[in-house]
Amino acid sequence: MPAADFFLHHIDPLTREIAQGYAQGAFLMDNGDGLEWYSAEGRAVVPLTEEGGLHVARRLRRELPRFRASIDLAFGAVLEGCRGHLPGAPKRDGEWISDELADIYLHLHGTGLAHSFEVWRGDELAGGVLGLALGGAFIAESKFHRVTNGSKAALIHLAGHLHRQGFTLLDAQIQNPHLATLGVYEISGEEYGERLAAALRLDCSL
Repeated sequence: MPAADFFLHHIDPLTREIAQGYAQGAFLMDNGDGLEWYSAEGRAVVPLTEEGGLHVARRLRRELPRFRASIDLAFGAVLEGCRGHLPGAPKRDGEWISDELADIYLHLHGTGLAHSFEVWRGDELAGGVLGLALGGAFIAESKFHRVTNGSKAALIHLAGHLHRQGFTLLDAQIQNPHLATLGVYEISGEEYGERLAAALRLDCSL
């Protein structure tokens, strides 16, 4: 994957606009009033290693080897899963992903900015994470599961993969109790801006 500058100055106007918005710390959502840019006072950050604070419960650790991970193998299905439209996915996972935003994600996947990280049980898609990769930052937009612990397994496998690839920031955007069980923690907007700026200078590949 090219460095962040490739997307920040991309020939495609939409890709360039989205990349520049995320590079400034904003993110897109549709809360029912149309697509808008949002920012948060604090940002939820996923530790990339257990040494860094990632928490893997004993039972979950035993289950992790049963999940096979992949990247960009089923982007459309992960998107639909995050919207709650995939059979077996919770219906309320992705209400904020409107048809317009879904089309944008598909477009950004085509230009190389948006990615999916999947986990599988056999041939069945068990869960996944949808996000944008800019330099050494991965901004996780949404996740979903179709089997128990599928989304947790996807996030843990993603964290390990990003660490091995030299990424320094896995942004989960908004903290919640589910994320907190994995050791996800919140940082101030100021600290997030500093960490994001440092990550954008890295040239990492998924």
